[in-house]
Amino acid sequence: MALRKKWLKITIKVEPVLIEPVSDFLMGIIGAGVETGAIDEESYGTVNGYVEQPDPNQSEIDDIIYQIYSYLAELALIFDVAQPTITWTIILEEDWNRNWKEHFKPLTIVPGLVISPVWEEYKALPGELLIEMDPGMAFGTGHHATTSLSLSFIKKILVSSAGGQRLLDVGTGTGILGMAAVLFGAGEVLGIDNDPDAVAAAKENVVRNRLQESMRVTLSPLSTLDGSYDVVVANIIHDVLVEMLTDLTRLTAENGVLILSGILGGEQVDSVVTFFTGTGFQLKNEEVSGEWAALMFVKGV
Repeated sequence: MALRKKWLKITIKVEPVLIEPVSDFLMGIIGAGVETGAIDEESYGTVNGYVEQPDPNQSEIDDIIYQIYSYLAELALIFDVAQPTITWTIILEEDWNRNWKEHFKPLTIVPGLVISPVWEEYKALPGELLIEMDPGMAFGTGHHATTSLSLSFIKKILVSSAGGQRLLDVGTGTGILGMAAVLFGAGEVLGIDNDPDAVAAAKENVVRNRLQESMRVTLSPLSTLDGSYDVVVANIIHDVLVEMLTDLTRLTAENGVLILSGILGGEQVDSVVTFFTGTGFQLKNEEVSGEWAALMFVKGV
């Protein structure tokens, strides 16, 4: 009999201004799945992070909690707000799945495109595009602002063109950006991720939406890819984007478009612009939602 997975559930009470940066840290650095309440819900201001942790010992838990606590202390100083409180517990996988499904409802992520979980019945309206998905253990439902910001750029680029572009989705997660790109007219999409759970979930979602002829998903590292892409999108976090600078530049075709998100406004935006314009990109557009920004570059123009 297979052992049931266990999850370290971390609950953080924060001021509203910290919800997004704390969520991004948990997802991008800790590798946690995240759920937050909507602004009109009682749970607004509570961030729950879920870390798959088979039989964790106290030392492992202490290391994770200390890393989060240190970041929370730094954020509180930066934003001049009260120190967030943090608690934790161990839960079984079925409890995580039940909590997740309660919070994932159909979402219009950009005008004309709806993301709906497979356990909800949703019928697309005339002229509406629909992606049905199960996030599995990959934690990407489209609710984060950086996803909608990235999709807004993808839609503008693909819908306004003749279509058929090659698109690379770096850190594909559950495959939302890549699948949407196909629906918006991309001819060939490659999604890559270094998380086997994400790749498995994305592959299933691609097949579920009958997009497998146009989108492929792989665990292949970015550094091993060759060729070039008309559009490259990477919705990750600032530090990882900077680390990927050389490969993202190499894989973006001349006159191609590079879309970057997962970036906090202010210093992080300035930093990314400095790094990428230094390798031959021109900043063409910037979109902001709350604390977050997405940047659109064109190579060599």
